Amino acid sequence: MIIQDGNTAVHETDICIIGSGITAAMMAAHLAEHASRRILVVEAGAHTTPFAQRTAARERYLAYGESPWKSDHLDDQNAFGTTWGYSPSMHVGGLAMHWGGVSPRYSPEDFRVKSLYGLGDDWPFSYDDLDPFYQEAEERMGVAGEQGPPALDPRGKPYPLPPLPVNHNLAQLQQWAGNAGIAAWSTPSAKNSTPFAGRAQCQRCDSCYPVCPTGAKYSPDFTWDTLVRERKVTLLTETLVRRLEADARTGRITHATGNRTDRSGAPVEIRATTFVLAAGFVWSPHLLLLSRSSAFPEGLANRSGLVGRYLAGHRNVNAYLRLPLELLPGINAQHSLVSKQFMRPGKQSRYLRHDLRIWESSVGREPRLRGDDSALLLGDAMLQDWQRRAKGATARVRGYYDVLPDRDSRLTLHDTQRNRFGDPMPNVAFRDAPESAALRAWQEEQLRELFRRMARAGNGEILRMENSANDLGQEHPTGGCRMGTDPTRSVVNAEGRAHDHENLWVAGAPTQPTAGCCNGTLTFAAVGLRTAAALAREK
Repeated sequence: MIIQDGNTAVHETDICIIGSGITAAMMAAHLAEHASRRILVVEAGAHTTPFAQRTAARERYLAYGESPWKSDHLDDQNAFGTTWGYSPSMHVGGLAMHWGGVSPRYSPEDFRVKSLYGLGDDWPFSYDDLDPFYQEAEERMGVAGEQGPPALDPRGKPYPLPPLPVNHNLAQLQQWAGNAGIAAWSTPSAKNSTPFAGRAQCQRCDSCYPVCPTGAKYSPDFTWDTLVRERKVTLLTETLVRRLEADARTGRITHATGNRTDRSGAPVEIRATTFVLAAGFVWSPHLLLLSRSSAFPEGLANRSGLVGRYLAGHRNVNAYLRLPLELLPGINAQHSLVSKQFMRPGKQSRYLRHDLRIWESSVGREPRLRGDDSALLLGDAMLQDWQRRAKGATARVRGYYDVLPDRDSRLTLHDTQRNRFGDPMPNVAFRDAPESAALRAWQEEQLRELFRRMARAGNGEILRMENSANDLGQEHPTGGCRMGTDPTRSVVNAEGRAHDHENLWVAGAPTQPTAGCCNGTLTFAAVGLRTAAALAREK
C-alpha cells in the first residue's frame, strides 16, 4: 500500500527486504511460497540490462569494449579503503548479475574450526543443519554438479542438474591431478547443463563473463521477473534506505526512511512489521551504523559493539604450469575441476585449509601480433604462428586459503566521504587475526610446494606463481553482523534475528563468522534461506 504524505511516499507492508541481490531473491522466493504476508523489496539502484538485450550487449562489448552492465551502480554510493573484495554494483540483482556462477559448498570443517583446530570461531550451527538450505539454493538457481567422493564432498541429496561435461582438456587434467594423488571433479556451477526453469542449456561458449547472452547462467533478475509478474512481491527500485527507526522503549523497528535515487530525490518512508537487511557485507552493517539515535548512539543491533567488525574473506596462491599433454585450447575454458581434499585435511600440526581448482590455460600459448623476431604477424602468418604455439598444454591451479578475521577487521563510517544526501560512506579495512597472520608465509609456501609437487608428478614445469595481488581486501568477503548465541559476542542469533531488535533480521554474508576457503555465493544464499525459513515460521 502506498500513501502520499505531503512530498513523502509512504509504503506499508508486512515484510520489507532491503537489497535485491541473490540472497534477497532466494529469500523472497521462499517467503512467497511459505508465508502469506505482503513482501516489499527495496533496491537503491535501477534495473540493469534485461535478458532480451544481453546478446546485443555482448556484441557491443566485443566490438567496442562497452560494459554490458551500464548504469549498474550509483556514482556517489561507494565503499572506501578496499580495492578488492568489494564491488560497487547497486542495481536489481546485485553482484550476482555479473558473477561466474561457481557454486561450491563450504566443507563441514568450516563450521567447526575452533573445535577442530583451536583457532577462530565455530558457527552456531553445523554443515548438516545447512545442508537442506544448500539444496534449496541449488534447486532454485539450477546448479549443475557432480558429487565428489562422499568423504570429501558430503551432501544429503543429488545435485538438481547433471554436471557440466568434463571435456577432453579437463579429462586430461583430471588424470594428471590423479597422478599427483588428488581427486578432482567437475566444479558445480549455476549454469544449465540441461534446459531448466524456462532457460536455455549452456552452450559452453565461454561468454559467462561479462555476460551470458543465452540465459543459461542463473542471475537473480530471473527470480525477480517471476515474482513480480506473479504479484508475489513488490519491487521498489531507485530507493535508498538511509535510516531504520527503532522504538526507544521496545527496540522494535517502526519504519525506514530514505530517498529516491532518481532525479527527484523525493523522501520515502516504509512501514513494516518485519525488516530484513539483505544488502551484503558492506551496506547491511553500514545502514545499522547510520541508524544511530539518542536511544541507540552506537547504531542499531550494536549492544555488543560488533556491528561492522570481524570482516572476513580469503586469499589465494595461483600457478601456471606447462605439462607434456596435448590440449585443445578454447573449449569451455571457464569451466574447471575442483577438489575439496585440502578443505578436509584432518588433524594437522599447523592450520591450513584450502580449496583447489584446475583450469586449462592459454598462458604461454596465446595468439600474438609479433613473432620472435618482432616482425608483424598478419592473416595466415598470425594463424600459423598461433597454431604452432598452441600445441602442448598449460594448466592453471589455484588454492583459496582460509583467513581468520580479527575483531578490528572492520567497516566504519568515513570521516569525510559522503553521498549526495550527506550520509558518511563506509570505510573498510580487512585485518587477519594474529594467529592467521602468523601462519600466512608458511601457508602460502605450502601451496607453492603443492603446485611444484603436482608439476613434478606430471613431468611438467612451473611457468610462474603469484598470490593475491594486495592486502586491501579479501575475496568473497563476509562479516560485519556476525551470528552467535551470546549477545555480547555477536550481532544476530543463529537464525539471523538481531539480538537487540525483535523484528529486525540480517541475512546472508554479513552474518557469517568466517568466510571458508572457496567461492561463497552459494553459502550466502543458503544462510539467507535458513533465515527465511525462520521468518516464515513467524506468525
